[in-house]
This record gives sequence, structure tokens and C-alpha cells, in this order.
Amino acid sequence: MTHLRYIRIGLIIALLLAGCSPEAAPTATPTTKIESSPVPPSLTPGSVLPTETATPTETAQPPSPTAKPTSTPLPALPPLPPEAQRIEFQADDGVKLVGYYYPAAVNPAPVVVLMHWAGGDQTDWLYVGMAAWLQNRGAQIPAPPVQKYFDTPYPFPPMQEGLSFAVFTFDFRGYGESSGSSQRDKHILDARAAYRTAAALPGVDSSRVAGIGASIGADGAVDGCNEACIGALSLGPGNWLDLAYSEAVEAMEELNKPAWCLAAEDDETGAQTCRAAAGEHYFMQIYASGEHAMQLFRAENNLQPPIETFILDYLKLVFSLP
Repeated sequence: MTHLRYIRIGLIIALLLAGCSPEAAPTATPTTKIESSPVPPSLTPGSVLPTETATPTETAQPPSPTAKPTSTPLPALPPLPPEAQRIEFQADDGVKLVGYYYPAAVNPAPVVVLMHWAGGDQTDWLYVGMAAWLQNRGAQIPAPPVQKYFDTPYPFPPMQEGLSFAVFTFDFRGYGESSGSSQRDKHILDARAAYRTAAALPGVDSSRVAGIGASIGADGAVDGCNEACIGALSLGPGNWLDLAYSEAVEAMEELNKPAWCLAAEDDETGAQTCRAAAGEHYFMQIYASGEHAMQLFRAENNLQPPIETFILDYLKLVFSLP
């Protein structure tokens, strides 16, 4: 009996040792607890959320400038008088410049900065009728003191009822009423200063500033944009300001800002310059004839589509207008 008792105790001990063996222990499957986190308020739907595998420079794309504004609209105020206001300002290097402000019929209003060509000065926008057409407040167009290279005025059709833009024209250094001497590499400073000045004018919506330029102004409108404007339309650019137009368009493309270009085949430099640029937000119109820059405003050119249609389509795009 004692012998059997020892055998039973031995068997029990063996079984206990077998159950404690590492080879018999179950292998646990690793698990990871995943918790969802709320979308940060600074990111909008469609944005890229930061993750452990994302690169440090990965950010959400800025909204398209053609998208409808999501910010609270500025309160409407009584419009300013329609008469032009002479504005003195200066470039970053201290050169004193002169511009004229034509207030819109609405307040605050999107503002169009008009940049002249080397064949004239800021008064060309007045004599051709562009300033009055954009302002749309019934201004009389004066006769120029000397003959111009374009029809004066151009037969702009009536502006769409209820549509009115603030307009800011200015003289590049060495032209018109501005001081200094004409310097290609310095005109970019003038363009940038004009954009900043226009954005700070009373009655203007500082978030909606766009440029239209001819020849040297065609380059200036794009070269000087950077963060200061939301779009630029060029009439006959030509790399006139010692900066490649295509590179300036590329810089705007990186900011999702539309740059449009218009030229004629018989303006070989302008047409080639327009064709050298590209981008998702870039668009160009090359006419069969029409010559250079402000000469496109000759009524006998009979451009199709009319140049004013092209300009208005551009403004409606950049300012998100119906």
C-alpha cells in the first residue's frame, strides 16, 4: 500500500511538471489598441492628417482662389465718391510713385491693379476707357492730349448691371508722375508696392486684389504678385523685367493662383512668352493678329472672342463672381 501511494504521488508530480513546461505554454498573439482621434479644427475635409509615416513637410493644399469664400463677408458700407483720387506711395527702395484710385460702386469691393506698358503711362488706362468700364459708374472718358497707339476710347460694351470694380492705376518709376528712372529690375518693386497700396485703400476688400498689365506691366502683374494678389492677366508679356515670365507663372501655380496670358501672333515675343508658360491654373489666348499690348485695343482688330470678354471672364474667375 505504501509503495502504491508513492507511485501515485510520483505520477501527480510528473503531470504537474508537464503542465508547467514552456513548450506547452500557449503563445499569445500581440494586439495593438487603435484609437480614433477627432479631426483637428484647422484641417478641412480632404486635408491630409498628420501620421507617424507622413513626411514633416506634408501639409494640406491651400484652397483654390476660385473657390467660393468661406469666411464671413465684410459688412457693406456706403460707396465712396466716384471721382479719382491721387495716391502717393513708394517702393521698398524708397522711390516715390504716383497712382490713381477709382472707387467702386460697392464697398468693400474687389480691386483691379492696372499696370501700363513702356509705350505710355498710367493715363493709357484712362484714355482707352478701361478704368471707367471696370468702375462702371458712368465716368466720362477724356480725350488724350496726344495720339495714342490704340483706339481712344475702345468701344467697351456696357458692364454687367450691378458689377463694379475698384481700380488702381500707377506709373512705374521713370514714367508719368512717378520719380526715378526706368529700370527693368526695379519695376518689380514698383508692382509689389502697387499691390500693397491697392489692398490698403479705403473701400477695398484687401483679400481680393488682382492685376492686369500690358507689356512691361504684363510681366509686372505676375512678377510682383507673390502673396499680394490672387491672380494676374498679362497682355503681351516678354520677360521684360529680367525675370522669366514662365518662372513667375510657376511661382503663382505653386500658390494655386491663376495666371492668364493674351497675345497676338504678329506680336512674336508676346506669343512665344505666353506659350512658354504652363500650369493647371494657367490659360492663354493667342489671336491671329492684333499687335502688341495696348494695340490690342484697336477696334479694327475685331478680335474674336472680344478682348473685353476675355478680361471679364478672368475677373469673374479670380473674384468668384457669377
